[in-house]
Amino acid sequence: MQPLDESIVFHHFATLSLRQQEQFRQLGPHYKAWNERLNLISRKDIAHIYLKHVLHSLCIAKVVTFEAGARILDVGTGGGFPGIPLAIMFPQAEFQLIDAIGKKINAVQHIAEALELANVTTRQVRAEKVGAQYDFVLGRAVTNLATFYSWVKDSIADTNQHNIPNGILYLKGSEPIAIPIQHRAYPIREFFADPFFETKQLVHLHK
Repeated sequence: MQPLDESIVFHHFATLSLRQQEQFRQLGPHYKAWNERLNLISRKDIAHIYLKHVLHSLCIAKVVTFEAGARILDVGTGGGFPGIPLAIMFPQAEFQLIDAIGKKINAVQHIAEALELANVTTRQVRAEKVGAQYDFVLGRAVTNLATFYSWVKDSIADTNQHNIPNGILYLKGSEPIAIPIQHRAYPIREFFADPFFETKQLVHLHK
């Protein structure tokens, strides 16, 4: 059985610094405290936050290493996933987390500050109104993929600096990808051997 605490992260990412390890340790308690005030994630999932939210978010780190100065946009971040765990993983990259719901963005901002994530900014705004460009746009079951692409396609910068092309990194279920855009799907079970990930995939879309 997989552990339910931060050790599951340490098992899959063995080169974390002591600072990163401490930030991951603190992440769970901060979310539990906020979840008692505001339903950031499902109440039944809070005991499984490291598996179902943190590790799920970190599958992106199995596909790309965000370079220093990279600009990443997390659209519909909700409770801060996948942006917060990735900001811990890649402290030299810049993350902007956006959501249309002000209460959630406020909570995510407080969590980022508590974890001392200087590379995170938050903003209450709809994806179509961002008005800036990024190396990668992240999403996690926000809407169907075609709609998401229509929202963010103009927010993707043309100049590449990573091992994969700039584009969208989208966490979704196993339903077919019905969109005529270049893409590659990564079954998450290839990264993490837990039944929770059996039907989940990470999709990389690019121009």
